[in-house]
Amino acid sequence: MIQITPQMRILVAIGTFDFRCGIDGLAKLCREHLHADPYSGVVFIFRNRRSTAIKALTYDGQGFWIFHKRLSVGHFRHWPAGATPTQPLQAHELQLLLMGGDPAQAKVAPLWRPLQATQ
Repeated sequence: MIQITPQMRILVAIGTFDFRCGIDGLAKLCREHLHADPYSGVVFIFRNRRSTAIKALTYDGQGFWIFHKRLSVGHFRHWPAGATPTQPLQAHELQLLLMGGDPAQAKVAPLWRPLQATQ
């Protein structure tokens, strides 16, 4: 079992992709469409055309992990958008996305706040 931690780098693919491909096909998508190294340890998140399923791909140093979630009812209503092929997400934003929520509308405390110097 692999756990998504706040220290992990997570990239969401903005476009939609054909989900018939497996690990090798997703690794190729990372290189060619996302311009990213699939061996970097980044968690790559993809969605299908109908927005009913999500796949995640990551490399742990020994091999690839692939995760697939398909909704039994409905679809993922919110998905990050932008001009670049990927958008970074924090771990808590990924959890919201996987539950069908909108990470952009989440009101959570910042992950890190600088301490103010006292005089």
